[in-house]
Amino acid sequence: MDLLDLAKKRCSVRQYAATPVEQEKLDYILEVARLAPSAVNFQPWQFLVVSTKENLEKVQSCYEREWLKTAPLCIIACEDHAASWKRGSDGKDHADIDIAIAVEHICLAAAEQGLGTCWVCNFDAARCRALFQLPDNLEPAVLIPLGYPAESASERHTKRKEMEEIVRYF
Repeated sequence: MDLLDLAKKRCSVRQYAATPVEQEKLDYILEVARLAPSAVNFQPWQFLVVSTKENLEKVQSCYEREWLKTAPLCIIACEDHAASWKRGSDGKDHADIDIAIAVEHICLAAAEQGLGTCWVCNFDAARCRALFQLPDNLEPAVLIPLGYPAESASERHTKRKEMEEIVRYF
């Protein structure tokens, strides 16, 4: 499968089958994330793989949507602000950009493996930090539920703007 086909296959999954994710597939996905590029190759991230019932309930309490309860595991993608590169001219912290690249690597690798994911950014990050006792330098940025999709993608998940709407040539 080429990258364009993979990008077309990836979608936001909001209903998961009860089938567990094989460790080999999870390891593969995390290796793809590990290889993601980052500013100055600082790799300012940590990925918390949450799979026990008790810890999944903690994650679910940070984003109370019924569909999230169907995911057999969830990855909490954290930015490490102590390890991130800051641009010299204005001090911009590139952790947000770096974690976004790594998270999309996770989502594409999962799709390649026949698994589904969903970017969840609208969650209670302060609660997540407290429940998982994260140090001040680690910011939980994205929740990534992961599992086998129990539904096919809806048009809402696959509809995209036309090229003419998003690209300008100069």
